[in-house]
Amino acid sequence: MTSVSNEAATTSKQQGPKLPQKKFFRQRAHVNIFNDVPLDYPINPDEEDWSKLFPTYFRPHTEEAQTGSDIKRPLSPSAADGAGSAESLAKRGPAATPTAALEQVPAQVEFADIGCGYGGLLVALAPLYPNTLMVGMEIRTKLVDYLQQRIEALRGFQQGLLLRKNVEWVDVRSKISQEIAALDQPAVEGEEDLHDNGETNRLVPGHYENIAAMRINCQKYLPNFFKKGQLSKMFILFADPHFKRRKHKARIISTTMLAEYAYVMRTGGIIYMITDVKDLYDWSVKRLDNFPLFERIPDEELKSDPAIPCVINSTEEGKKVARNKGQKYLACYRRIEDTFKD
Repeated sequence: MTSVSNEAATTSKQQGPKLPQKKFFRQRAHVNIFNDVPLDYPINPDEEDWSKLFPTYFRPHTEEAQTGSDIKRPLSPSAADGAGSAESLAKRGPAATPTAALEQVPAQVEFADIGCGYGGLLVALAPLYPNTLMVGMEIRTKLVDYLQQRIEALRGFQQGLLLRKNVEWVDVRSKISQEIAALDQPAVEGEEDLHDNGETNRLVPGHYENIAAMRINCQKYLPNFFKKGQLSKMFILFADPHFKRRKHKARIISTTMLAEYAYVMRTGGIIYMITDVKDLYDWSVKRLDNFPLFERIPDEELKSDPAIPCVINSTEEGKKVARNKGQKYLACYRRIEDTFKD
C-alpha cells in the first residue's frame, strides 16, 4: 500500500509544471529572412487573436463579437510608482492577479523583443512591469517552442504557489539593484541557467501572465501585428551582425526598418540596442543618429531605467559575453514627435 501511494505521489509530481531544457531546442543562429517561409500573420493588427498568447487578458475573437468588448486591464506602473518594491508588493498581496484588476484601458501589447532568442529578457522584465503585455518575436521555430513552454511552466508554478499560504514574494526592485551592483563581476558557471529560469518557488507580480512568444519575420510583417504608436519599448539585443557586406541589407537596424519601428512606436517610446560587435554598434548608431524620428538618450539618464540591467544581463548572449569577459555596447533612442506638416 505504501509503495502504491509513493508511486502515485511521484506521478503527481511528474504531472506538474516542468521547465523545458535548452539542449533539446538548439537551432542554428542564422536564418535567411528573405526566404518565403510559410508564417501565420494577420491582414491588419485588429485581426490578430492575442487570446492564444495572453488568455488572462483577451477573449477569443468569437467571444469578443458576442460581448462587444475586450477584457480591461490596469495601466502599466511607472518607475516613480515604486512598482515591484516591497511596499508595493505588500499592498497587492497574492490577490493581485491580472484578473482581479479593473481599469478602463483596453489590453494591448506594449513591449516587443525583436529576435527574443530563449526569452531571458522577457522573463526578467515580466515582474518589473507586471501590468504591461510583452511579446517576444523570433523566426526560429525551436526557440519559440522552448520559450512558450517555459512561460507556460512558469505560469503553472505561480498558480500552484497562489494556492498555498505564507508564500514569499520577490522584492523585484531590490533584486534589480543587486544586479546593477554585480554588472562587472564575472558570471559563475551554471548560475546563469538558474537565474535564467525565472521564479518557481516565490511569487512575482504578474505571475508571468503578461509575456508570450510568437514566430514572426519582423522584417516583413511587423506592421501587421502592431498599430501606429502602439509600442512603448522595443528591444534589439545581440542581433545577428551579418558580417559580409552583401548581407548588410539583412541587418535588423537599417533605414528601412527604422521607418517601420517609428511607425509602431509611440512618441516617447524607447528602442534599446546592445551588441558585442563594435562594427554592428557603429553601423546601428550611425543610422539611428541620422533618422529624424529618434534621438539618443544620454547615458546618465539611463542609470534610472530599471530595464537596463535586464537588457545587459538577462539574455543568453549577454551572459556568454560576460563569461568570456567581452565588451558590450549599449545605445538607447527615444521616439520623438514628427514635426512634419502636410
